[in-house]
Amino acid sequence: MLPALFVSHGAPTFPLTDVPARHFLENLAAALRMRPKAILVVSAHWETRRPTVNEVTVNETIHDFYGFPKALYDIVYPAPGSADLAARVRALLEAGGLTVDTDRTRGLDHGAWVPLRLLYPDADIPVVQLSVQTHLGPEHHLRLGRLLAPLRMEGVLIVGSGSFTHDLSSFRDYAHAIDAPEPVWVTEFAHWMDAAIQEQRTADLLDYRSRAPSAARNHPTEEHLLPLFLAMGAGGAAAKRLHASTIHGILRMDVYAFGEIGA
Repeated sequence: MLPALFVSHGAPTFPLTDVPARHFLENLAAALRMRPKAILVVSAHWETRRPTVNEVTVNETIHDFYGFPKALYDIVYPAPGSADLAARVRALLEAGGLTVDTDRTRGLDHGAWVPLRLLYPDADIPVVQLSVQTHLGPEHHLRLGRLLAPLRMEGVLIVGSGSFTHDLSSFRDYAHAIDAPEPVWVTEFAHWMDAAIQEQRTADLLDYRSRAPSAARNHPTEEHLLPLFLAMGAGGAAAKRLHASTIHGILRMDVYAFGEIGA
């Protein structure tokens, strides 16, 4: 069975950057031992009022950023869509009492295609994207993950794509070299989160904004952490941190697997 993953997708330039997190993701697919039949990706960069799935024949590559090198805009990831997986996602969430919308034009934003291109560069596995509902918070996304958990037994890889820390205001205010050291407020938050995840302290994690040090500074808004809760719900209690590193000092690039790899 495939685990549910949480990956940190970094800045849009991540696929062009020579950093440990990029090289880790390039080798992660082999470590999973199973090739997924399809992928459900949940990106921080698609926010909607209600859960929404995309249902397309071929996913457009959305370059949802500006001012970056041309090489980044030349990247495409034309993974096929899957009407069957989109319908299955809707059915599982609706069985849990949720109303689910369908978007038949949207492709993959960079929170989706950046990590998937590193994991499966051939873009030959069907991909469906599910939106986040930032206004509903962590508990809602944990519930989404639990409702979607049966997909793991059906050969679907669930990927939550966000960022373990995401204080872009500090990035704008200060010049950070790619290998800049972490400030204390990033390290303390990441260590607290990792301990809570590994020790399965679900109540603490759901209330992380009150309990974790510097939580609001590391996540001024929650959308980049919410995919973690969905992956945690989908994968169950067993968690393993697969990778930990930092870019620009303030962006933690941690990757977690929830559920046993290859079990």
